[in-house]
Amino acid sequence: MFDAQSKDLERLGRIGRRRALHPRAGADFASNDYLGLAESARLREAVADALARGVPVGSGGSRLLRGNHAEHEALETEAAAFLGSEAALYFSSGFAANATLLATLPQRGDLIVHDALIHASAHEGMRLARAESVGVAHKDAQAVDEAIARWRRAGGRGTAWIAVESLYSMDGDRAPLDDLADVAARHDAVLLIDEAHATGVFGPDGRGLGAGLEGQANVVTLRTCGKALGCEGALVCGPQVVIDHLVNRGRGFIFSTAPSPLMAAAVRASLKILADAPERRTALSQLVRDAEVLLAPLGVRATGSQILPLVLGEDRRTMEVAQALQVRGFDVRGIRPPTVPEGTARLRISLTLNVDRGQVAALAEALREALG
Repeated sequence: MFDAQSKDLERLGRIGRRRALHPRAGADFASNDYLGLAESARLREAVADALARGVPVGSGGSRLLRGNHAEHEALETEAAAFLGSEAALYFSSGFAANATLLATLPQRGDLIVHDALIHASAHEGMRLARAESVGVAHKDAQAVDEAIARWRRAGGRGTAWIAVESLYSMDGDRAPLDDLADVAARHDAVLLIDEAHATGVFGPDGRGLGAGLEGQANVVTLRTCGKALGCEGALVCGPQVVIDHLVNRGRGFIFSTAPSPLMAAAVRASLKILADAPERRTALSQLVRDAEVLLAPLGVRATGSQILPLVLGEDRRTMEVAQALQVRGFDVRGIRPPTVPEGTARLRISLTLNVDRGQVAALAEALREALG
């Protein structure tokens, strides 16, 4: 029994790709807690206050049964107002939200055009979708335009859906959102923007790189709450009809236990922090600039974002360097295929307000030694 699973694990071990769980240790250069909110006093106080108000820890059921709570609805109302969308819907995770979006909204006869480096959750949604999908070159708006045009010429009559991330999680680079919005308008297409790694960090009040597009009739955004917001879950923002359709047809929403009402209260507090604590974004921006000066000479790619990759290529070499840094007290993780394309194994250096410039400088010295 389980012979196939055992052989698969052995194969992963031989090629240096077997994964295992490890407790967190060392200076944080691995998490997505970009603004340092996950362990902040303000979120602790918000949770304590919610408990004192009688907000339950668990929801007890799906949202369509008894799991719907006033905290969920308050969060969705406040998030829509803050982010500038007509409506919002709270999911238990970004993966669930992204997969549900793409599995539910595109219909049979539609086309999904996605960036080649889009997240695994989007691929899971497309695998379940009734629409056909096609990948195009990374950050290439013209390739998106041409893919839709070819589909139309071949007889495509449905709706085209353009799926991208605003800030790519493994490369730290940005999608050409304005160009993509033009393509969407030209083809009467819908633009799906995953703002997971941009929310809280970029845009007015941390509202993301696509903040200027939010509220448009053909734009739907996804904003995870477990990264810069320091909490858990995800918000889908868009036209009311989109939200209503997800409530009625989105299996990942309908058949899932509702997120904790206590966590919804925490996310509400996080959104308030984004609005009234811009100094956190300023501090992170300065840390990014400092890190680029210190790390770029070692081959780390300067991206202008909090995600700085060092592509080493070979899987084992990548993990050896990561382990050497971890031994020195720096929590830097190696990323291997299939998370990233073949031949591009890398260190993903993530900058958060859980570290300071001195720790970045120390990391640079440790990395210089680890690279030999």
